[in-house]
Amino acid sequence: MSRVLILMGSESDRERMERAVPILEDAGVEVEVAVSSAHREPDRTAEFARTAEEKGFGVVICGAGLSAALPGVVAAHTRLPVIGVPLSAALGGLDALLSTVQMPPGVPVACVGIDNSNNAAHLALRILGVPPGGAGGS
Repeated sequence: MSRVLILMGSESDRERMERAVPILEDAGVEVEVAVSSAHREPDRTAEFARTAEEKGFGVVICGAGLSAALPGVVAAHTRLPVIGVPLSAALGGLDALLSTVQMPPGVPVACVGIDNSNNAAHLALRILGVPPGGAGGS
């Protein structure tokens, strides 16, 4: 079975990030959702990333606002595909968007639109080669 790990930097991000869950589950993908801050819990975040592949995850979706360091930190500690979801907090989310897309060479992070965890879920399905389920174009 395909698995996707959804990480977010703060509990306040949960509502926006959990919009991805039904899309993934409708396609038969198992989802784990966790909160781990790249700034406040760097060791815990790195451990999530380092162990994701051995736990059977195929993709990691990371949502973060402000400096949006979470997707880059996770990508630095795993070889799995990482999808960043910039979350609106300050500057309408543009700061998070730019932080997510401006990764250094060798630290790839895919990026979807601001607050758009739905598209992150659809992209994860494509990466995993899983056809979409009943959620359609949610």
